[in-house]
Amino acid sequence: MAGMARATMKDVAALAGVSPKTVSNVVTGTVFVRPETVERVQAAMAELRFVPNLSARGLRNGRSGTIAVALPDLATPFSADLLHHIVEVAHERGFAVQVEETAAEPGREEELLSRARAHLIDGLILNPIRLEDSVVEHTEHLPPVVLIGEVEQQLTDRVLIDSRRASRDIARHLIARGARRIAVVGGDTERAEVATATSRVRLAGHLDGLAEAGIVRDQALEIDPFPWTTAAGAAAVDELIGRGVRFDAVVAFTDSLAIGVLHALHARGVRVPEDVLVTGFDDVELSAYASPALTTVRLDRRAFAEEALRLLEDRMSARTAPPRAVTVPYEIIVRASTEV
Repeated sequence: MAGMARATMKDVAALAGVSPKTVSNVVTGTVFVRPETVERVQAAMAELRFVPNLSARGLRNGRSGTIAVALPDLATPFSADLLHHIVEVAHERGFAVQVEETAAEPGREEELLSRARAHLIDGLILNPIRLEDSVVEHTEHLPPVVLIGEVEQQLTDRVLIDSRRASRDIARHLIARGARRIAVVGGDTERAEVATATSRVRLAGHLDGLAEAGIVRDQALEIDPFPWTTAAGAAAVDELIGRGVRFDAVVAFTDSLAIGVLHALHARGVRVPEDVLVTGFDDVELSAYASPALTTVRLDRRAFAEEALRLLEDRMSARTAPPRAVTVPYEIIVRASTEV
């Protein structure tokens, strides 16, 4: 309320019945505090609308209290949900978050790295679309950085899922249901405008699945619209049909693409799953409510965010430790789009 003095740590301590040092420990998370005490302090902070002074904290420990997260496309449902979890986990650990959209513009990554070197941010979580467009490959002395996604490198810490294996498992799932001519939306790495790391890895996994089943690759079935939007998924189906390509299943490398595929097939009177099987990747919320509900790959995005923040904080404390890679598990979620 206007005119009220801002609450201090002493005010919170008095209301919670603890010392100001205990309040500080709860805010910074640097010292273990018993869960019941944490709960009491957090309740007092909420009641008093106490806002920690992260700037002052940074002056004491040499950190700003802010990290940056850079994703290639903030408009996608997957990015929005992942960012939600990263911000949530960061706040739980006492960090503010600066968000950037990088697309394929390495200059935006370079700007974030410069801010980290100037101690304006403590570390970065980056999701470059491919290594050759990222500053990570060309920077010798990186600030604390964690990469997420399919870009493979050994320069920084990294959190990922095994997309190649997941894509192979999706191919196995479709083949087990009788599919033999599987169109791949997002997988034409040779003719694509931008051949992303995700496209390369997931296509490799798809080809693993075909080879395992003795199915010969047909590149006429591969198409990679860019960017990977719902509209692009619909347009890809129209182009495949326009080419005269026969297919009995469609693998889309994101759920956004897959929902566009479902729309285009329905508009042409093609039944899913009776005529064509369809799968996605990511298990965004909308996939369960598509018509029909979409078979897809699910990963625990909360766990993904927790691992990224854990690696980043560890890197802040141990700058010279060897880079680590953490793989988050996935599962195939089978829904009506492949249930014949």
